[in-house]
Amino acid sequence: MDIVARMDEFGKPAWITAMVAGFIVFWPIGLAILAYLIWSGRMGSWKCCNRRSRARPANFSSSSGNTAFDEYRAQTLMRLEEEQKEFQGFLDRLRAAKDKAEFDQFMADQRAGASEPTDPRSEPPPAGAIGEPSPAG
Repeated sequence: MDIVARMDEFGKPAWITAMVAGFIVFWPIGLAILAYLIWSGRMGSWKCCNRRSRARPANFSSSSGNTAFDEYRAQTLMRLEEEQKEFQGFLDRLRAAKDKAEFDQFMADQRAGASEPTDPRSEPPPAGAIGEPSPAG
């Protein structure tokens, strides 16, 4: 991996240049370099964002140094979590009501359609339909 170490010495511009050159020469080479850059995290901003989002959970306990702010933050996070649970419950009830209404409509359609033939192939075709000789024939 001497090439990778040398590219790392030059930084992001070298990797971007190699990727663009790879796309110009033969597009799968450029695509392979792009995939490697994403997978390995060579492009620092991509890796930085992913690491930050994984390293700090939503309820991080690090202190800001200001106790009043820390208390306010803790109360706000608890309130937001409670609101999220309430909203999720509301969405669950809404989905259940929608499912019930759709099922009730389906059952009503089934009951109403029970007296009518449900399979259009079971009815005889009208005279003169495609595939039948016409009476004028």
